[in-house]
Amino acid sequence: MVRTVLTLQTYKQQHRKIVAVTAWDYLLAEILDQAGVDMILVGDSLGMVALGYETTLPVTLAEMIHHAKAVRRGVTSAFLVVDLPFLSYHISPEQALQNAGRMLKEAGVQAVKLEGGNPALVTTVGRLVQAGIPVMGHLGLLPQAVHRLGGYRQQGTTPDTAAQLLEQALALQEAGIFALLLEHIPAALARDLTQKLTIPTIGIGAGADCDGQILVTADLLGLTAHPPPFAPAYANLRAQITQAVAAYSQAVRGATLP
Repeated sequence: MVRTVLTLQTYKQQHRKIVAVTAWDYLLAEILDQAGVDMILVGDSLGMVALGYETTLPVTLAEMIHHAKAVRRGVTSAFLVVDLPFLSYHISPEQALQNAGRMLKEAGVQAVKLEGGNPALVTTVGRLVQAGIPVMGHLGLLPQAVHRLGGYRQQGTTPDTAAQLLEQALALQEAGIFALLLEHIPAALARDLTQKLTIPTIGIGAGADCDGQILVTADLLGLTAHPPPFAPAYANLRAQITQAVAAYSQAVRGATLP
């Protein structure tokens, strides 16, 4: 079944959890899509897991389009979203509209994701939605704002910051986002936001009460050397790949390769 914005909204109404993961190339996307996930995000986290950057900040629009096009070729059923990278939507709504439009036209994705909820960002979201571009919001820990936040710290931990997140979430919903990613916030706050919003919430490090969950696939598969504490691994492919390559190397050096 091909997922759409309406599919995700229906899942929330039916209290059916949304399964979301990230992808950065064709092969991985094909596997994830065939596994039956509901949403695939071409996240700017690929800057760290695929390109070797220390943060997501160096990732360029061209790099995101390149990877999104590869992922698109492997996806037939999942709803496909892509991050707009740092400084590709902050200067003006017109800049955001042009770059989001390129994502849909050139990469074939179905939606874009923007981080933050300040008034300027809400205005930008409204402009994109009015142009027919589906937008996913992102609140809580914002990797593109890691330096301002002082590191990858949990957000919304005080009454004032929790109230601010609720205010921003409602403003983003009013502007037209179809879903909201909540990253690394207290579970009670995520539950409160999920209950107050009519759009689906997707959590990562935000407790079990969101309408869905997302993980960086490299963390999920145990490929990351130092995953965040809120990202459980469901396999240990890093060790398995290391063992497989070691066995192959031994076979080659011992002239026993079949």
